[in-house]
Amino acid sequence: MFQDTSTPAGSVPPAADAAAAAAAAPAAPLGSNSNAAALKEMGFSHLIQNYNPTNPNFDLVGAIVFVTLCLFSVMSIYWIVLNLIRNTSIRSRMNNVMKTFWETPSAQEAIRFMEEQPASEPFSKIALDCASAAAHHQRHEGSRLVEALNRSEFIDRALRQAVARESGRLENGLTVLATVGSTGPFVGLLGTVWGIYHALIRISASGDASMSAVAGPVGEALIMTAFGLFVAIPAVLAYNFFVRSNRVILARFDEFAHDLHDFFATGSRVEAGAGPAPARPATPAAPAARK
Repeated sequence: MFQDTSTPAGSVPPAADAAAAAAAAPAAPLGSNSNAAALKEMGFSHLIQNYNPTNPNFDLVGAIVFVTLCLFSVMSIYWIVLNLIRNTSIRSRMNNVMKTFWETPSAQEAIRFMEEQPASEPFSKIALDCASAAAHHQRHEGSRLVEALNRSEFIDRALRQAVARESGRLENGLTVLATVGSTGPFVGLLGTVWGIYHALIRISASGDASMSAVAGPVGEALIMTAFGLFVAIPAVLAYNFFVRSNRVILARFDEFAHDLHDFFATGSRVEAGAGPAPARPATPAAPAARK
């Protein structure tokens, strides 16, 4: 008789099983190779390779921008470290130097103490210049120099010159930090704009405008902006820090210079809120020239 070929209820045909298995299998990622290549092109190492003169895709403008940012970074680090060492040294010694100078029994011993200080110590240089000016004016009493400038004016001029000189030395490098902090982001932005333009030219020449082809070169160009910010931010922070630190030291320069003027012009130190301090012996001879 006739054979029943109908599928039993609840069973799945073999063809449907194969289709379901194929659907359940993980699909291969589309464009995985191109995505990996795009990610590789976005790396910093690939960016450096493009700035190699032996590379066929060598970008001269991008290389100049990159080298400029590297120089900015080196100069910024140099002046940050140098100013940090110098300011730390000055601030750790200035109170002891001034205290010892005023507590020394005689002016000769005080000048000798200042001569023993390191050449980088600014307070000792101000004191030595003041003592030298006072001794010079004393040696030329009765001359035309004394007629033109009295003792107070002559010492005041010497102190102003000494303070201006030491203030200028204290502010060395701040112009570099300000320049790096203000121009670094714009130099990095220039590198990004030029890098995007250069990348679009390469993409246009290749004829591949897919996302994977565009993302790599454009992402690589954006690294220049990040590099510019990376260079500029520490320079700005350091500049603000050193300006504040120098303001404190400059205030101590002025305070010390006023006390020196009172002492070498009148023979006694006039302290705020107190009468004049006891006079020391006569003004010492001019200190020996420091090398």
